[in-house]
Amino acid sequence: MTSSPVKPLCVLILGGSADANQLASAIVGDPRFDAILSYAGRTENPKQPPIAWRVGGFGGIDGLIDYLRREKIARVVDATHPFAAQMSAHAIAACAALSIPLLALERAPWQRSAGDRWIEVDDFVSAAQALGAVPRRVFLGIGRTQLAPFASHKQHFYLVRLVDQPHAPLPLAAEMIIARGPFDLAGDRKMLTDYRIDIVVARDAGGDSASAKIEAARELGLPVVMVRRPFIPARQRVETVAEVLRWLCHGETPAERGV
Repeated sequence: MTSSPVKPLCVLILGGSADANQLASAIVGDPRFDAILSYAGRTENPKQPPIAWRVGGFGGIDGLIDYLRREKIARVVDATHPFAAQMSAHAIAACAALSIPLLALERAPWQRSAGDRWIEVDDFVSAAQALGAVPRRVFLGIGRTQLAPFASHKQHFYLVRLVDQPHAPLPLAAEMIIARGPFDLAGDRKMLTDYRIDIVVARDAGGDSASAKIEAARELGLPVVMVRRPFIPARQRVETVAEVLRWLCHGETPAERGV
């Protein structure tokens, strides 16, 4: 008798980070997995991954539960942006409801280096307030959805870099640069210099793909208002694609094996 072929493991990758795309590239063509990458849809024309993909939300926790059940998802990897706290919380709740294993692929936060002048705050309202009353030239390296708290601080000049041209006016007066990362140190140093920026506002995204502005600010001696990551309920997490693959193949992370 010949044995039946092993059915591939159905994996949902919640995307929104460079790490998610790296995981998709690592998993493509592996017969052990039937994976789909889900984008939230906040970026137009996202980079097409080498595996099946979808765009859009799920409709809250209940919608995600329905999707996981309908698609017979066996494992979920949360590789969203570190500031996508709501999606991460929904994934935790939905996976718990269905007893589906969940692993977060979460890059480590940035660490201060010699020369860094960070002003750490807990949210974007506090970040806007930290700019002070004196007019400043501000680079907002925080994406499009978190600009509103700065609108009432009109004394500042704002430079905003966005992936896509917005379809509606921004909530504040700002100059825009439309560009898609990753960005490099030389380019970000030139941008900050050309626009005579004297303070940077950034999210603690971690990783390498968004770190150029932090390195450029360090070299130029500029202060950085660093917004700390939002709270996400406790979950199992790793920092590398290799650890995710090990978990998918063997059901455990190096930390669980005592490595």
